[in-house]
Amino acid sequence: MSDATWDKGPVDEGPVGDGTRVVRAGLPEPVKHEPTLPGPVFAAHFHLPGEVTGPYSYGRDDNPTWALLENAIGELEAPGREDVETLVFASGMAAISAVLFSQLRSGDAVVLPSDGYQALPLVRAQLEAYGVEVRTAPTGRDAQLEALEGARLLWIESPSNPGLDVCDIRRLAVAAHAQGTLVAVDNTLATPLGQRPLALGADFTVASGTKQLTGHGDILLGYVAGRDAGAMAAVRRWRKIVGAIPGPMEAWLAHRSIATLQLRVDRQNATALAVAEALRQRPEITGLRYPGLPDDPAHQTASRQMRRYGCVVSFTLPTRARAERFLAALRLVEDATSFGGVRSTAERRGRWGGDAVPEGFIRMSVGAEDPEDLVADILRALDESAE
Repeated sequence: MSDATWDKGPVDEGPVGDGTRVVRAGLPEPVKHEPTLPGPVFAAHFHLPGEVTGPYSYGRDDNPTWALLENAIGELEAPGREDVETLVFASGMAAISAVLFSQLRSGDAVVLPSDGYQALPLVRAQLEAYGVEVRTAPTGRDAQLEALEGARLLWIESPSNPGLDVCDIRRLAVAAHAQGTLVAVDNTLATPLGQRPLALGADFTVASGTKQLTGHGDILLGYVAGRDAGAMAAVRRWRKIVGAIPGPMEAWLAHRSIATLQLRVDRQNATALAVAEALRQRPEITGLRYPGLPDDPAHQTASRQMRRYGCVVSFTLPTRARAERFLAALRLVEDATSFGGVRSTAERRGRWGGDAVPEGFIRMSVGAEDPEDLVADILRALDESAE
């Protein structure tokens, strides 16, 4: 399907706001005396006399609880589109792996971001072991265009994690499709309320639902949404073969959590901007990045394709020791990995060893605390850690 064809299709179902959409996303038709959101269906198998017909036969293939969640995510990623399929997975990495390993064959080339999620080098090693050529380029300045020629798949991460660079998704998608290259976008940092990659030309949008989509730090989940039936059939087949499926309880909790997504996102994004504005006043802070700041290098591109700028702020303190003192002095911010939760977290990202960042680099995920309290805690911790 061409981008032009996609653009001419329905993009919405009337003047429905994000809050209205998320609280009703994926709900079944109301039935008297039944709950509005049915509870999780725990089943390894289903009654199946005679020929195999109908949607549910075995628990590794499909589950009614997944189906409702998949419908909900699809309504957020591509409102009003019936030609988009969504599949949920056991984790974000399961979703990423499903796209890469279902679409690539020995002899193919793939372009990955050199500044993306720190597990991508592990993926690269496995792809190369299977005979796939892996090229890398930074997210910023649309540098992946330079490595695109002849590639089977372009993998975009925008905003990138943890550096928060942004690329022009539509520009890259147009260039990729002109030579028959598929495009996948990791939309984890933005969420569907921040940007919709399928509407920008991507073939797949992929995300970790572990992060802000569910927002409570208690679920591992991933998903893939795609607009090409053949490509998504291959992703579904990969899920079936590998068995990278979510539990029904996790799927139900995720669906329940989506109802508050707009409330959480708006609060967290507004507070993230307040945190970034406070940090820019501190002389010991360097490399401050937040796409919502008007002077951020990514702001101009981000403002064209994003409706919200995310809850993550990154910055660098002068030394590893200073960064560790800062993290230890925080009272309202937990020292933990991951991001997007209602409780603020931060970490010295270099401790994992997979990111090309300075020793004092901090990735901070802004939660739903009162902005004044959170900013005061951060500034106090900066002061105390200077000693």
